[in-house]
Amino acid sequence: MKAIAIDDEPPALRIITHFCSKGAEVELLKTFTSTAEALQFLQENPVDLLFLDINMPAISGIDFYRTLPEKCMVIFTTAYAEYAVEGFNLQAVDYLLKPFTAERFQQAVTKASEYYRFLNQSEPSRYLYIRADYSVHKIDVSDILFIEGLDDYLKIHLKQSKPIVARLTMKSLMQQLPDDEFIRVHRSFIVPFSRIESVRNKIIVLGNEEIPIGASYEADFQKRFRN
Repeated sequence: MKAIAIDDEPPALRIITHFCSKGAEVELLKTFTSTAEALQFLQENPVDLLFLDINMPAISGIDFYRTLPEKCMVIFTTAYAEYAVEGFNLQAVDYLLKPFTAERFQQAVTKASEYYRFLNQSEPSRYLYIRADYSVHKIDVSDILFIEGLDDYLKIHLKQSKPIVARLTMKSLMQQLPDDEFIRVHRSFIVPFSRIESVRNKIIVLGNEEIPIGASYEADFQKRFRN
C-alpha cells in the first residue's frame, strides 16, 4: 500500500516512518507537517492510505479528510480520545491514540492491508470485509441471515455471531454481494435466496423473521424467485 503521513509534530512523523520501515505492507512515500502541501501532493500522487493527525493548527485532520475529492483509507492518529466518534463516522480503518506502540501500529496496518486486498482482488470472494467499530470484520456470505437498513447504517444479521452495524449504503453493499444469491426486497432489507422458507401475502419468512416485500421491489423479486 502506498501511503503518506500528515502531522504537525515532526517527532510523531519520525515514529510513523520508523514503524513503517519495519514492515512490508506499507510504502511510506512522504511525510508532511502542512496539510496544504499534503493536498498538493495528493492531487498528483494518489495513495492508498493516510496516517492523519486530527489536532492540527490550520485545519483538523477530520475536516481535511472530508475535503479530499478521492477518498482513500485513513488511520487517524491523535492524543485526544474524544475524536474517536467523528473518526468512526468517516469509516476510518483505525484510530491510534498517542503514544502508541509498534504492536498497536501493526494491528492498524494489518486491518488496512486486509481491506486493501479485498478492494483489489481479481476474483469474486466468498467473504465481505466490513469496517465497523474500528475493526475490519471478515464475513462469510453464507453466514448472512439478512441485512437491515437503519438510516445511514446497515445491520448485518449473522448466523453464529451478533449483528455487525456499519456505516454503509444498501447500494454499496449490494455491489459487494453475489448477485445470484442475494436480492433487495425492500428499501430496508436485503435477503439471501437460500434462507427463504416461504412467501405469503408480500411477507418473506426467514426462520423466525418476517421480512416485508416493498411495492417497488415486488415484480423483480417474483420474477427472480420463480426462476
